[in-house]
Amino acid sequence: MKSGGYVYILTNHKMGTLYIGSTSNLVVRIWQHKHKEIPGFTSRYNVNKLVYYEWHDSLQEMVRRERQLKEWQRGWKIKLIIQKNPEWIDLYPNILRDSGYSPE
Repeated sequence: MKSGGYVYILTNHKMGTLYIGSTSNLVVRIWQHKHKEIPGFTSRYNVNKLVYYEWHDSLQEMVRRERQLKEWQRGWKIKLIIQKNPEWIDLYPNILRDSGYSPE
């Protein structure tokens, strides 16, 4: 069993509103965002497209990185996304497939 977790960035559209979060189960957490299971910012602003994520081997490192990214300037966050996902595609179908699930 993995003991670390993911830091992820969601958006509502390319270059749109950004949300940074962390979780130990990326598939479930993004599903919750997509189905508005989590009341608050992401459901209110329809921020549910996974455009970036990274794995951390420890929960401490995951939390440290999440806090770091939340303090970054918007331009730095956009640059980070573009480096890994220049087209801003929703990565959720990919992580579903990689996890053995069928995309929605």
